[in-house]
Amino acid sequence: MCAFYVDAISFELMMMMKMARRRPHQTCLISCMFMFLFFFSNQTSALDDGDEHQLQLLLSFKASINDPLNFLSDWNKTTSSNNPCNWHGITCDNNTTIKTVELSGRNISGKLSSSIFHLPHIETIDLSNNQLAGQLPKDMFAGVSNSLRHLNLSNNNFTGVVPQGSVASLEVLDLSNNMISGQIPDGIGSFSSLKFLDLGGNVLLGSIPSSISNMSSLEDLTLASNQLSGKIPTQLGQLKSLKWIYLGYNNLSGQIPEEIGNLVQLNHLDLVFNKLTGQIPVSLSNLTQLRYLFLYGNKLTGPVPQSLFGLENLVSLDLSDNFLSGEISENVDQLQNLEILHLFSNNFTGKIPSSLASLPRLQVLQLWSNKFSGEIPRRLGYRNNITVLDLSTNSLTGKIPDTLCDSGRLFKLILFSNSLEGEIPRSFSSCKSLGRVRLQNNRLSGEISAEFTKLPLVYFLDISGNNLSGRIGERKWDMPSLQMLNIGRNGFFGNLPDNFGSEKLENLDLSENRFSGTISPSFGNLSELMQLKLSHNELSGPIPQQLSSCMKLVSLDLSHNRLTGTIPTSLSDMPVLGDLDLSENDISGEIPRNLGVIESLVQVNISHNKLHGTLPYTPAFLAINPSAVAGNDLCGSDTTTSGLPPCKSVKRNPTWWFVVTCSLVALLGFGVATYVFVIIQRRNDLKVKTVESEGGIWELQFFDSKVSRSVTIHDIFSAAKQGNVIAMGKTGISYRGESVLNGMQFVVKEDTMNSIPPSFRCKMVEFGRLRHPNVIKLIGICHSQKGAYVLYEYCEGKVLSQVLRDLSWEQRRKIALGIARALRFLHCRCSPSVVAGRVSPEKVIVDAKDEPRIRLSLPGMVQPDSKGFIASSYIAPEAKEGKGITEKSDIYGFGLVLIELLTGKGPADTEFGAHESIVEWARYCYSDCHLDVWTDPMIRGHVSSNQNEIVETMNLALHCTAGDPTARPCADELYKTLDSIIRTSSCVSSLKVSSPF
Repeated sequence: MCAFYVDAISFELMMMMKMARRRPHQTCLISCMFMFLFFFSNQTSALDDGDEHQLQLLLSFKASINDPLNFLSDWNKTTSSNNPCNWHGITCDNNTTIKTVELSGRNISGKLSSSIFHLPHIETIDLSNNQLAGQLPKDMFAGVSNSLRHLNLSNNNFTGVVPQGSVASLEVLDLSNNMISGQIPDGIGSFSSLKFLDLGGNVLLGSIPSSISNMSSLEDLTLASNQLSGKIPTQLGQLKSLKWIYLGYNNLSGQIPEEIGNLVQLNHLDLVFNKLTGQIPVSLSNLTQLRYLFLYGNKLTGPVPQSLFGLENLVSLDLSDNFLSGEISENVDQLQNLEILHLFSNNFTGKIPSSLASLPRLQVLQLWSNKFSGEIPRRLGYRNNITVLDLSTNSLTGKIPDTLCDSGRLFKLILFSNSLEGEIPRSFSSCKSLGRVRLQNNRLSGEISAEFTKLPLVYFLDISGNNLSGRIGERKWDMPSLQMLNIGRNGFFGNLPDNFGSEKLENLDLSENRFSGTISPSFGNLSELMQLKLSHNELSGPIPQQLSSCMKLVSLDLSHNRLTGTIPTSLSDMPVLGDLDLSENDISGEIPRNLGVIESLVQVNISHNKLHGTLPYTPAFLAINPSAVAGNDLCGSDTTTSGLPPCKSVKRNPTWWFVVTCSLVALLGFGVATYVFVIIQRRNDLKVKTVESEGGIWELQFFDSKVSRSVTIHDIFSAAKQGNVIAMGKTGISYRGESVLNGMQFVVKEDTMNSIPPSFRCKMVEFGRLRHPNVIKLIGICHSQKGAYVLYEYCEGKVLSQVLRDLSWEQRRKIALGIARALRFLHCRCSPSVVAGRVSPEKVIVDAKDEPRIRLSLPGMVQPDSKGFIASSYIAPEAKEGKGITEKSDIYGFGLVLIELLTGKGPADTEFGAHESIVEWARYCYSDCHLDVWTDPMIRGHVSSNQNEIVETMNLALHCTAGDPTARPCADELYKTLDSIIRTSSCVSSLKVSSPF
């Protein structure tokens, strides 16, 4: 077609030349037209010869992929211009030769055609951040133009091995964050012009080839997050241009090569989470350009070389989680650019160097869990910009320096479990940046200044277990962010404060002091309060009725005081109260008849008071421990296990009895009879029943009277049919059942155990009494020699594992908080505490309001099996080793759920590259990857507005999944931290804060 136009124009020009002989004035115009024709014909010729080949190669590439968002809609011959230089993502030179194909983040998928690599003059190919899959083309590096300089295929789903071959001109090769396996080819060294090589985040095996030393121009080497093993090749020391080495999160062993000290241009050295042993090489002190040195998570021993502190350009030094020992040299003052110093979880001894106080840019100092002794450097904070200071769990003595907050930026102050003494510095009273303060378990003394109780950002304050004293009740507290306050185990006296200036207070512990006076009715205004502990004081007067206004209160401990009056009847109406301790007081009168009707109340202690009368016929008292009611003038009945003597009627004059009986029968007879009937009926409903059915004798026991009156043995057997299956697992099949009497729905789980041992049945009775809005109720058990069924309440909703990928960030964080709330109830509000067993998305039902309900693993039914990967993938490492399921195991499982909510990946996934588990992968992502790399694609749109929340939630998840169970937070701390993350934006969210405290 183009040739046709050229011929037509030429013919017209020839005719005009003939006419020009007759009309000389047209000669100029015709000359111009000839020039245009010459130019146009040249361009057309170029399109015909070179462009057609390029066009076909691009269309071949397009045919191999899917483009759901139609970014490549103009890659088409039928468009107005068939010149590919005008297509989306294509850049050309002189409008004819394709130089760049840039299609990063276009959501394209499918397999990669090798045609794109055969573009004759291509310089840059960037297909990163897509969904491309399949093996990399075997001929990817064969026949490629020598002009190719940049190749980026990172963040896709490519599999297979790294193709053989080389491109001598290639300067950038990025294949990171795929699923590429096999070994790094020995021929990798033939990429002689490479400056940037990133193979991180794959599943590469074997050792690092020594041929890598042939890439003499290499500046950036990243092989992190694979499964590489063996030693770090000494030949790395020959790559004198290297500025970045990242080999973390592999299985590399042996010592750190001395030869790395030859890389004098090195800026970043990261060898974290390997199995490196030996001492830190002194030769690293030659790396004068080094800014980031990360060696944490290895097995390094010995002291830190003093010469290492001569690296004056260091910005971040992290040697944590090793077995390093010895003292830290005062030469640390040479690190004048240092911002972050992490030496925690080692065996360092001696004093903390006083020269740390002279580092002007120091922001984060974490030395916790070592054996440091002596005093905290007196001038620490005076010249620093400290934001986070954690020196906890050492053997520090002396006073807390009053200079720690001189910069006005201190947010996190963690000094607990030392032997610090003296007063809390007065300067802290003006430290408006403080948010989290933990000074418990020291020897601090003196009084708290009035201004210290007016800090605006403090949300967590724990100064318990010290020798602090003074009156704090008369002053005005104004701490609007306060959520947790623990000043227990001190010597405070006088009246209790009327309020604390916060509407967010959730946990208040004022126990084991010498407070006197009465409990103010204003405590009832703490609408968010969930735990109130005022025990072991000298409080007197009545228990205020207003406490029942704390509708979220789960635990109330007023024991060991001098309280008088009666038990307020309003306590019976508190909807989630689970633990009530009023023991060791002077409370008199009768126990309110309705106390314990609400099924959430599982632990009551009213011992050693002056109570009299009959125990209430409510669930909380039916199986109460005798010690919890001892020391009163109470009587019981045959329906309780209290050990109290049976109640006897008092002998009176027959005439008196006649008058009273006639009056009461007329007014109350029917009501009393009805009430007694209901109580007895409920008790009978909860007794074990023996039923003959299905060719055997079955024992049936319900834990809910309403269910007992609705569900029959025939309902249970009718439910256990193939058509009613709602879930199948290794521990049994779950069915949905329905009562014939009233349509009540329930869940029947047919257990794989042939029968339930008696020891487990007692435990199940305790489980059956648990009542919490985030815990699925166990409502009954049915068993015989032939088999066993466990009955749960039916919860309308979907299993978390089925809907997780479709949830928004707001929904996910609400679910996480609900699960944390359930664990706190089980671990901290139940006595004895209850272990959930296996916290996993399969165990959580999410209702229409995004509220989670967790189903507990019943006693004896959590049996980790190394052959059952899915079943054991949410079990903590120590439990897999046969050390038993504990509360810390639950915390580990919750951490895995958090990681899955954040990343969309679960422990059963296989896309963790070099990492042996999802936990290692998550640690790598958290430390070294951008949020967009590891967040679930469904919530990436929320990242920009919730970045701090997401980062801090991942930080919490990693603490929950710590290998050492003692390093994991307790459920109470877990819930408070997570809730605080959601409510408050931390000012240090972008920093790597590793302390689990």
